[in-house]
Amino acid sequence: MHNNYPKLFTPLDLGFTQLDNRIVMGSMHTGLEDGNHHKELAAYFCERARGGVGLMVTGGYAPNIAGWVKPFAGMLVSSRAAKKHKRVTDAVHAEGGKLAMQILHAGRYAYHPLAVGPSKIKSPISPFMPRELSARGVEKQIAAFVRCAVLAREAGYDGVEIMGSEGYLINEFLVEHTNQRNDEWGGSYANRMRFALEIVQRTREAVGEDFIIIYRLSVIDLIPQGSSWEEVVQLAKGVEAAGATIINSGIGWHEARIPTIATSVPRAAFTWVTHKLKQEVSVPVITSNRINTPEVAEKVLADGDADMVSMARPFLADPEFAIKAKQNRSDEINTCIACNQACLDHTFSSKTSTCLVNPRACHETELNYHPANKKKSIAVVGAGPAGLSAATVLAGRGHQVDLYDAASEIGGQLNMAKKIPGKEEFHETLRYYQRQIELTGVSLRLNTLVEPSMLTGYDEVIVATGVSPRNPKIPGQDHTQVLSYIDVLRYEVPVGERVVIIGAGGIGFDVAEFLIHSESSPDTLDLSSWLSVWGVADPEDARGGVMPMNFPKSPREITLMQRSSGKPGAKLGKTTGWIHRSTLKQSGVAMIGGLTYDEISGSGVKVTFDGQGDETFPADHVILCAGQVPNRELYDALSKREGSQVHLIGGAHEASELDAKRAINQGSRLAARL
Repeated sequence: MHNNYPKLFTPLDLGFTQLDNRIVMGSMHTGLEDGNHHKELAAYFCERARGGVGLMVTGGYAPNIAGWVKPFAGMLVSSRAAKKHKRVTDAVHAEGGKLAMQILHAGRYAYHPLAVGPSKIKSPISPFMPRELSARGVEKQIAAFVRCAVLAREAGYDGVEIMGSEGYLINEFLVEHTNQRNDEWGGSYANRMRFALEIVQRTREAVGEDFIIIYRLSVIDLIPQGSSWEEVVQLAKGVEAAGATIINSGIGWHEARIPTIATSVPRAAFTWVTHKLKQEVSVPVITSNRINTPEVAEKVLADGDADMVSMARPFLADPEFAIKAKQNRSDEINTCIACNQACLDHTFSSKTSTCLVNPRACHETELNYHPANKKKSIAVVGAGPAGLSAATVLAGRGHQVDLYDAASEIGGQLNMAKKIPGKEEFHETLRYYQRQIELTGVSLRLNTLVEPSMLTGYDEVIVATGVSPRNPKIPGQDHTQVLSYIDVLRYEVPVGERVVIIGAGGIGFDVAEFLIHSESSPDTLDLSSWLSVWGVADPEDARGGVMPMNFPKSPREITLMQRSSGKPGAKLGKTTGWIHRSTLKQSGVAMIGGLTYDEISGSGVKVTFDGQGDETFPADHVILCAGQVPNRELYDALSKREGSQVHLIGGAHEASELDAKRAINQGSRLAARL
């Protein structure tokens, strides 16, 4: 049944146990690790165990209070707590799955005043200065790791992952930048790596030989003065000798200014580093980051880049990823688009994680698509993300669904988003929905402009008619040089060399990224070009794997404007906004705020700065990206009819940027209720 992916579905013998395949569901913080959500965690992991994952790793659990990522985050320090974890591990084992618990000590990344580190050096991503550990304090931290691993075994876990990468405590001991000690835990690299090796060795002694120990090793730090390749190899060999079962690859510290898992990162962008490491050790090596399809995973294994493939967010997007691939149903996989909007952005906002393309992720106990008790005839108007999610969930539950759209293809504004360099993964979302329409039996009626009279006889009508560009009412905006973002992205109207973009929200940034590329620009999906642009080097050639960035200058002179005086793109994703701002800045795009639009004329855009006079910016074209308004005409007309069961979702309900996360969530939840 799995001839398409023979490497991916080859079992892995670890000696004392066997993994069914080479697929690892990597660690993710879900917001459910605080000790109060064992029921939800059990449902979350069980669904993925049924989906055929070879080995799963939990979100990080601290070995003590100092190691908390934030106050009251996940922690395992007592047998009483370990007993509660049995609810999760027993449930996973009942489904035939294997689960390892990640032990994570945040070190100086901790977002609380009890943070500790090898040296008193503040992190750029936390406001709290860490306390420097004494030699006795170092020993206490090692003991805490070991105790946590013993408790994990007591709790029924099949193993632990010792988090030694991403810039957390163990990683901080390894690099001179964060370890400026002059005792036996600092100075030479042999001393700096002692902390990691002692943790692994003592953990192995404490848990015995028949327990999985994964060591998450930073194979490329992506920070200046990071580890050299010689040091990475030395550590890997030391970790193997100390008793690790598997080495997992960590890519980059959290403070690195190089994207590692965003949509704009090419698929399998860092497997070449794991390939280098695999030649140096004999234990299995896991590779990770931006592997989101079984085809990519199979190639990585076939090329000898790793022994296993870690895919974390792809299992938020589709818990049945593995079994669909095994049964040669990869066209049915709901692919992770690496947007971070509902997973990492939620994590860093202290919200429960979920997934833009799968709102059920981490909500399995309260959002379910059960077969309908009474089958209804339902019309869904609008085949954008809200309408697609509603229609396919409804039809999957057994309702008779007609899906209408005036356009010639499904997707709505996703068809514009997929054209933005770095957002090509939206093609996968549309491929998934097209396949779901076929599988669930949705009756798709494209090229159909719906009138209220066409919607009689339905039990329910769902209006998902989306948005229209907001009229900013700027004098002269009817000038021939003025375009809307729809003209540029959907219809690809030619744009001149001098461009002013009005509106610096998500759409304005998308248009700017679309326009900074030309036919001669580097291919954003080409790995060698991407590595060069972002300054990623072979760690054998440059310590930490970083060199100067090499962004090509925009072929156009672009000015991005906004009325507010705040930071342009302030409302972009919490974990990805910096990437978009950096891309435009490095490409030479000017970003200006704190102004009033006075007039658009043949000479350009005249603006007034807050109390500082006016200025005219010359432009061949002015592009309006000043927000949207809901399209509610159909809804308003239908709402006036007596007895109508009409529902409003997506952009037609609330127009706010191109928010596919909210649209898909609304559509799915409404469809689950009807």
